[in-house]
This record gives sequence, C-alpha cells and structure tokens, in this order.
Amino acid sequence: MELRGSVIMLTGGAIRVGRQIAIHMAKQGAKIVFTYLPGEPWKEAQAEIAATGTDVLAQPMDVRDTGQIRAAVAAGLAHFGRIDVLINSASVWLKAPFLEISEAAWDNALDINLKGPFMCSQAVAPAMLRQGRGVIINITDISAFQPWSGYAPHGASKAGLVALTKTLAVELAPTVRVNAIAPGTVLLPPNCPPEAERWLTEKALLKRIGHPTDVARLAQLIIECDYFTGSILQVDGGMALT
Repeated sequence: MELRGSVIMLTGGAIRVGRQIAIHMAKQGAKIVFTYLPGEPWKEAQAEIAATGTDVLAQPMDVRDTGQIRAAVAAGLAHFGRIDVLINSASVWLKAPFLEISEAAWDNALDINLKGPFMCSQAVAPAMLRQGRGVIINITDISAFQPWSGYAPHGASKAGLVALTKTLAVELAPTVRVNAIAPGTVLLPPNCPPEAERWLTEKALLKRIGHPTDVARLAQLIIECDYFTGSILQVDGGMALT
C-alpha cells in the first residue's frame, strides 16, 4: 500500500504519541482522520497536520461509545470516500495496587484499551473489505509481555489486544492486514521526576528513551510492506529483555 494518498484514521490523535503518528503520516502524504476527546487540544493538532499540506478531518469520539464510533467512521467515509488504515492509538493508564482496583476502574481500562479497538475495527472493517484492501494497527505495549506491579488492568487489556490482533488477522485475511506495535518508553509522562527518567533510560538496552517517531516509522513500514499480518512488533530499545 502506498502511504501517499491513503486515508488513515487514528483514535486518540490529538495528543501524545497518536498526534505524532498523525503528523508523521501527513508529512508522507497521507490524508488524516483523527478522533479526540473534549478538552484535548484538537484544534492545535488539526492545524499542525493541515500545515503539512494534507487534508485532515477531526472528529470527537469516545472509544467507549459505539454510537460515537460509528458516527466518526461514517464521517470519515463521507469526507474521503474510503478509509485505508485504522490505527487504534487511544489508551488509558491506570496505576493502582491490585487490592485497591475498583470494578469501575477495571471496566474503564478494559473498555478503552481493548473493547474500543475491537469496536473501531468492527466499524471500519466492512468498508475495507468492500474496497478490497485495508490495514489495522493496534498500539499495545510491552506490559502485554511483562508483569508490571500496580498495572493489572493495563497489562490485561494490552495482552488482550495482542490476542485480538492475531484473531482479526486470521478472520480478515487476505484483504485486511492486522498488526500491532508494542512500544517501550517513547514519550515521558508530564512532570516525570528525574529519578524515573534515569531508571527508564537504564532499563533500555540501548540506554536511551525512544521517540514517538520510532512508533510512527514502524507503522509506516507495516502499511507499506504488504507481507506483514498477525505480527506484534516491539520498538522498545530492548526494554522487554530486561
């Protein structure tokens, strides 16, 4: 699949890694549909993407709401006539001791990190099958493979996303390719303390923190190389090995 001219839909595209993926893809000539939550700086993201010279559509959407998902997909199809790539980037991090996690907090993590990508993929896949091609990329992380103390819902949801990726790859082949990217630390949280940054740097075999463009370039490779499907590709500087 040629990236230039393709239509890419990203969830969570107004902030952090999702935003950087959207900007990278736009610079390569892709057309962009991105979703955002109220309160996120979507206008700034839209302007930055548009500044690359591409066409961009921003849509409000909560991945926990199937009605909003269908509306955002319908808007993207109405505006561009097709959706070639879906990148499920929207995610939430919950840190709490296992015995203190409420049912509501558990449900929220699973709804956003696992059910959301499932529902978005289900909404987009029929159009991809009709047009005869499509790519779905799920953004998981290395918590799917490593136990992280204090992150039970997050790790469970991301491990589930790995399983979902493989299942969709089987069910949607050969027309739609489905893969996942598992980043390590590529963007520090706001106000990250220096000691945490040092620990994360030392944990990586390459002794440095990555960048969102590392994820974006890997996503570009998955889109353009049409022999990837059912793959879970790590871009973590070797963190999963430590």
